[in-house]
Amino acid sequence: MASYYDCIVMNGFVVLTGEVKKLDIGIRDGRIAALEQSLAGAEAGSRIDAEGQYVLPGMVDIHVHFNEPNLGHWEGFASGSAALAAGGATCYVDMPLNGNPPTVTTEALALKAGQAEGSSAVDYTFWGGLVPGKLEELAPMFEAGIVGFKAFMSNPGGEGEGRFREVDDWTLYEGMKKIAELGGFVALHAESDAMTSQLADAALAAGRFDAEAFAASRPIIAELEAVNKALLFAEQTGCQVHFVHISSYDAVELIDRAKQRGLPVTVETCPHYLLLTQKDMTALGAVAKCAPPLRGEEQREGLWRMIGEGKLDVIASDHSPCPTSMKLDAAKTFFEAWGGISGAQSSMELVLGEGWIKRGLSLPLLASLLSAGPAQRFGLYPRKGAIAVGSDADLAIVDPNAAYELLEENLFYRHKHSPYVGKEMACRVVATLVRGTVVYSFDGGLARTASGKSLLPLEVGSEKGMMKGSV
Repeated sequence: MASYYDCIVMNGFVVLTGEVKKLDIGIRDGRIAALEQSLAGAEAGSRIDAEGQYVLPGMVDIHVHFNEPNLGHWEGFASGSAALAAGGATCYVDMPLNGNPPTVTTEALALKAGQAEGSSAVDYTFWGGLVPGKLEELAPMFEAGIVGFKAFMSNPGGEGEGRFREVDDWTLYEGMKKIAELGGFVALHAESDAMTSQLADAALAAGRFDAEAFAASRPIIAELEAVNKALLFAEQTGCQVHFVHISSYDAVELIDRAKQRGLPVTVETCPHYLLLTQKDMTALGAVAKCAPPLRGEEQREGLWRMIGEGKLDVIASDHSPCPTSMKLDAAKTFFEAWGGISGAQSSMELVLGEGWIKRGLSLPLLASLLSAGPAQRFGLYPRKGAIAVGSDADLAIVDPNAAYELLEENLFYRHKHSPYVGKEMACRVVATLVRGTVVYSFDGGLARTASGKSLLPLEVGSEKGMMKGSV
């Protein structure tokens, strides 16, 4: 008797670890049950024909800011996760800011998790935060399933009393000792506040409020100084460290040398550092403002070189949305405009279009950065981030021959601004499956039911949150 599958994805070029093969994927009970040259003889509840298309593991975006509670008018779980689904992401990790209260206590975690429940199109879990005055909260947060704790080494900005705060050196050092004892890891926004604040003050005092002055106020040396300090603290405490949104190849090289010395560190960059430059920030305005800022063409090309040399672990969106008025208000200077890029929906298409179609990098390499590496960082691999028998059937189906111009009306964000609007996308996500269920298709749009599930507590036993090594 032929096997029965709930769904079969047929005829696609399937991106596996280290190779691409034309295979059929049999899905049963939300998991991949078979990978065969042909499942034509099998019975199935439904079939998806992926002829001429590529089937990748869904993106695991470990750096998004969905701003509930209390700042859902910036971006909430429903709109943010819909955008991720439309972009081929099947799982995300929500940052502890800019919601208020920030996720730095178990009470705040419960509040945020309650607002995500029933609202998310794709699966999810959460970061915690390392902030001054809350060191006693680290252990309860870890017991609740939080394995990664975000810390800012410079002022994060934001609104309201009780907002997320940057760490002082002592809090960072003591926090890293405690997190190392727990078995978790720290994620760091690595910019020297002493440098960036003084340079910004000097620019404003000189009457410079423009994009070039903003970029000059956050130079690469500020990133390198903070990375170097964090590596010292990691060496002294034994704490695992993940560097978020690294903007310079100089910093990647510094981190890679630490890896070679045996330090347990991983490094992430973002599509905007791979696609855009400081010239784009000047031309587009505050819609392309972020921190660290966009760099020059040499740094962009250097980051692609680092990818080709295997020195990066993760590509994540750092989707940091806000009301459009906070970007485009004519009364605000560039320094006053919100610093964050809306890009979660476009990450996979941008990276595949630029990295695979234009530059010829391999799909398994890019999939390791978009999916396997992030899943490993959170101890979710191979349940997430891989196409393998037994893994969740989290799939992104991409048409490499469906180039299109990204328009505002294509975006699922609550506020439809992005530096990529008007850009020619070289490929298109045509369907996204989460645990075997189609949550988005180009023809049918977003599924009516938000079927994303929380991954708390993490069910990975002794591997909870432990790094598996560089991908």
